[in-house]
Amino acid sequence: MNILFISLGCDKNLVDSEVMLGLLDAKGYQIVDDEMQAEVIVVNTCCFIHDAKEESIQTILEMAEYKEKGRLKALVVTGCLAQRYQQEIVEEIKEVDAVLGTTSYDRIVQAIEEALAGKGRVDLGSLDLLPKVEEKRLVTTGGHYAYLKIAEGCDKHCTYCIIPKIRGNYRSVPMERLLKEAGELAEQGVKELILVAQETTVYGKDLYGEKSLHKLLRELCKIRGIRWIRILYCYPEEVDDELIQVIKEEKKICHYLDLPIQHASDHILKKMGRRTSKEQLKETIAKLRAEIPDIAIRTTLITGFPGEMKEQHEELMEFVDEMEFDRLGVFTYSPEEDTPAAYMPDQVPEEVKEERQAELMELQQDIAFEQAEGMLGREVLVMIEGKVADEDAYVGRTYRDAPNVDGLIFVQTEEELVTGDFAKVRVTGAMEYDLIGELIV
Repeated sequence: MNILFISLGCDKNLVDSEVMLGLLDAKGYQIVDDEMQAEVIVVNTCCFIHDAKEESIQTILEMAEYKEKGRLKALVVTGCLAQRYQQEIVEEIKEVDAVLGTTSYDRIVQAIEEALAGKGRVDLGSLDLLPKVEEKRLVTTGGHYAYLKIAEGCDKHCTYCIIPKIRGNYRSVPMERLLKEAGELAEQGVKELILVAQETTVYGKDLYGEKSLHKLLRELCKIRGIRWIRILYCYPEEVDDELIQVIKEEKKICHYLDLPIQHASDHILKKMGRRTSKEQLKETIAKLRAEIPDIAIRTTLITGFPGEMKEQHEELMEFVDEMEFDRLGVFTYSPEEDTPAAYMPDQVPEEVKEERQAELMELQQDIAFEQAEGMLGREVLVMIEGKVADEDAYVGRTYRDAPNVDGLIFVQTEEELVTGDFAKVRVTGAMEYDLIGELIV
């Protein structure tokens, strides 16, 4: 039976997709990438912001057409959109045969079997539980790096965010399960583990009575074959001395931290329901840089939040200019139904949001270019990602770059390199966000 799998949204969703692919592969399903050949199509959806919701709906509708023009017998919708809008999907898109929520992806095989037998299934599972799967994930990231999802859900309840309603409260994955999974990934050739969750920094508090990310990291560092460990989605107010020390001491942990701050105006931070202030953000960043001088800090911002005036935008611009983040992304605020922020007064017009986003990114571009120029002459370790077509050059990443969100380094060499290899490279050139280098033989 041929199955096509489409995974939309974030890297945490991708892990769920890989788990489902592993279950299907174990049952003998053939994974294909041609819609015309697919007898079953699974769309793992996202609905975090409006654009993601639109993409998910459009993808479902496009795949539904293959019941007419292809070999499609069953269309299954899973993930966040399925959890949030299951009734609307069932009622309005008749081609959909089964709907699985965010915690019932472990029942994907049963859902497909029932769909093929003509029995529709809507299974949302419980947002209090964690699915438990014994089969190995089918890694889709190329095999040399993989995401390790260490928790599900979130307890923060920021006023703009729908995640707690569609993913539930924070539930840490038991450490022994994570270590087993990480060991299996290493056996499959994975060299870089990227830790993800809605928030990684409070890992273990629900299970062990205390924040235990530092303990998990120490254990992961013992796994043979793993060369890099990267940490994403760290809430700034939860970054503590234990976490800083483990990053500082363990050689496998990249000196890189993803620290989404969202804003720098105390007024806007409070309206967002964030649990930090501008001064606290400055203190955390200063401490990280003092303890780990070569740390690369990535952040994300939301511009155009309800009530954001010109003064608050300028305050954010000044903060970005002062902090000189190594990596930065900016989202325009997206009002999501059933979140407090969507019903706040003083919603900012779309064109103003976009202007502010452009201003922030233009500022960051200047900062990034200066930082890239500052890398000239430095020797760096690079993970090779692939070859540049028709050139004696390869593309790779340094410890400062997470896949798909940060920059790249183009390595000029006539030597033959393999994807997943590590190479020593001297930086010889700089572009806006990317570097150029030459192999050190």
